[in-house]
Amino acid sequence: MNNKQDFTQGNIFSKLTAFMLPILLSLILQSLYGAVDLFIVGHFGTTEGISGVSVGGNVMNLFTMLLNNITLGVTVLMGQYIGAKRFEDVNKLIGNAVAFFLTVSLILTVLIIIFARPLAVAMQTPKEAVDLTVQYIRICGAGFLFITFYNFISAVLRGMGDSNTPLIFVAIASVVNVIGDLILVAFFKMNVAGAAIATVLAQAVSVVLSLGIIKKKKLVFSFKKKYFNFGSEVPKFVKLGLPLTIQGFLTNFSFLALCAFVNRLGLDASSGYGVAQKIQMFVMLIPGALMQSMAPFVSQNVGAGNEKRARSGMLCGQALGAGIGLFVGLATFFLGDKIARLFTPDPAVINRAFEFLRGFSPEAVVTCILFSYLGYFNGHSKSLFVMVQGLLQTFLIRLPMSYIMSIQPNATLTGIGAAAPCATMFGITLCFIYYKLMGRELDRK
Repeated sequence: MNNKQDFTQGNIFSKLTAFMLPILLSLILQSLYGAVDLFIVGHFGTTEGISGVSVGGNVMNLFTMLLNNITLGVTVLMGQYIGAKRFEDVNKLIGNAVAFFLTVSLILTVLIIIFARPLAVAMQTPKEAVDLTVQYIRICGAGFLFITFYNFISAVLRGMGDSNTPLIFVAIASVVNVIGDLILVAFFKMNVAGAAIATVLAQAVSVVLSLGIIKKKKLVFSFKKKYFNFGSEVPKFVKLGLPLTIQGFLTNFSFLALCAFVNRLGLDASSGYGVAQKIQMFVMLIPGALMQSMAPFVSQNVGAGNEKRARSGMLCGQALGAGIGLFVGLATFFLGDKIARLFTPDPAVINRAFEFLRGFSPEAVVTCILFSYLGYFNGHSKSLFVMVQGLLQTFLIRLPMSYIMSIQPNATLTGIGAAAPCATMFGITLCFIYYKLMGRELDRK
């Protein structure tokens, strides 16, 4: 490890920002990644193809999320072992994790291919687009191994404190995907199949190149054949990642319910909410990057027995995120209509999107505070609490409040949008209480 990757010493602010920036850029590229497929199929494919890529992409994202949350367990354990200088345990963790993700990804590949049609039908895909959706899911499913290891390798490197190399992987994959889309969809007119093949090819190229880059790096671990098995490290990282996986599934379900509440208000409201969701996705990039940065930072210091520095890192992250979030929130509140106009020229849809964004805008600030807490807890292997607070704020505050606001006379989307920051504030309260209780326990040790 070089000095930049060692979070147990040096200036906290500079270390955190230097690590967070590449993660933020990676998230931006990943957000644009799927949009490129949709854009090119929309211009050079068919209307049914747009639906096929959209629905098929959502299905594949569900499976990707399933394993991505488990890779966070690897990231946290990696940071703790490195911080404690337990490099033999790092070797064992890597070997066990490779065996686990290889086996699980192959099993999921078979299941995705077999159940592609039932999945497409369950997603209420328009009849005209079902066959194309199935085609997209099966092609991406056949390459699921590459998608899995693309994310796994990035998780390992981030656990080591390296966020620059995963950014290179994302950039390579993005370029290959754009070129592949242009050749297969625009030139060869392969429509959805071309988009799916380009996606898998991009991930495969990125994995192969990443392995080459890793071989040239001086890493703290070495691949040892004796560790490529389902050893004692597997239950550890699965235990850390599984609560986050459960939370992710249930949270996605809640978003479907929220969409149903909005749809009751009419087509303009539904379309406006759809536009607002696209903007919301970019607003949440800063908090997302902050949480992904906080977990490795904290886990290294936990492993090194430096709890004071771990806490200081969390507070620094909250201040940094809230400061940036304030500008993002103000821009969303005052300029939301102008931002929405980038997605649609329809005045009614723009107004509805602006309604939602006005209520949602404080989320840009408060989520940075919440996600810093969550990164801190994940770094301490407290993912079970992270799951519990997430479900409580979603099902006790956000969904009930959204429903109540949606059934009011002359209901607007502002109240529904405000349900998000209200739920987040509830989550912050839970986190603050747990943080104090956990602090007392740690101080007694």
